[in-house]
Amino acid sequence: MFPLEPAAAADPAAVPVRVASVRNADVPVTLECIGTVQAFTSVTIRAQVDGILQQVAFTEGQAVRAGDVLARIDPRPFQAALDQAQAKRDQDQAQLENARLNLQRFQGVGDFASRQQVATQQAMVSQLEAQVRGDEAAIENARTQLGYATITAPMDGITGIRLVDQGNLLRATDATGIVVLNQIRPISVTFTLPAEALPDIRQAMAAEPLGVTVLERQGQRTLGTGTLALVDNQIDQATGTIRLKATLPNTDSALWPGQFVNVQLLLRTDRGVPTLPGTAIQRGPDGNWVYILQADGTVVVQAVTVNRFADGRAVIAPGLDPAARVVTSGQFRLSPGARAEVATP
Repeated sequence: MFPLEPAAAADPAAVPVRVASVRNADVPVTLECIGTVQAFTSVTIRAQVDGILQQVAFTEGQAVRAGDVLARIDPRPFQAALDQAQAKRDQDQAQLENARLNLQRFQGVGDFASRQQVATQQAMVSQLEAQVRGDEAAIENARTQLGYATITAPMDGITGIRLVDQGNLLRATDATGIVVLNQIRPISVTFTLPAEALPDIRQAMAAEPLGVTVLERQGQRTLGTGTLALVDNQIDQATGTIRLKATLPNTDSALWPGQFVNVQLLLRTDRGVPTLPGTAIQRGPDGNWVYILQADGTVVVQAVTVNRFADGRAVIAPGLDPAARVVTSGQFRLSPGARAEVATP
């Protein structure tokens, strides 16, 4: 009996893959980093005069408008000082009127009054006029002190946690304050980028205002868009980075001071550049390459130059045939010369 001849090896099954072609697209050039949200303006509301905190007129976390009353200090001592200053002014005003009448009498009698008497009376009138002006200044100062007893919001904003309770003695030298008021519409976002990016940023800023998109720290939900407001005036030599600040309207209050976010700074948009899906790019010791599915069903390797990645696509240098079918998935089962077929979606 003769041994059976081995059966001929069956051709390996074609590997199912997905393919795509080169597509010209408009691709944004962005710089991405982590940023911190901060209030557009932050003010610690403090007392400007000493006194008992008579009333707290806000609730914690309340949205207030510029000019809204936040607190009141006992006004009675300041009202008394104003009344006293006004009374002193009235007294000096009466003396001034009397001095003016005497001066008119001396000037009206001609030679019967000596020059010295006239000069003395004129000096008395000038002295009392100056005293009345000083009284007016004292009244204005007392009125200002009385105004400080009513503490108002200097801007629109959100109040924080109350730092002192009603009934406490406040002093103008207290550092703690009554409450911190933060303006969140608009709002600011600060972030840092490598100093090497500064020339590109400044060149782009010279052409037009740069757009900034802020996204959630965990996830890709957009929280707001705005514009780049400024680039810091010095580079941090310790880290080799430059600080930047963006301003966003924040009309829906999606951004909150102290929040960590992802920031995308749009430098420009490249128009009509050749792109491939990012999943098509394979990396090797000799550079980047892709699999090309040929007409006979086999795949070959072709080197490509990737300029950058953006929005899940790879911007490549010109040279790849626009009609080429580039494998975008299933590459891990392929090798040069392997058979492949386009999978049915």
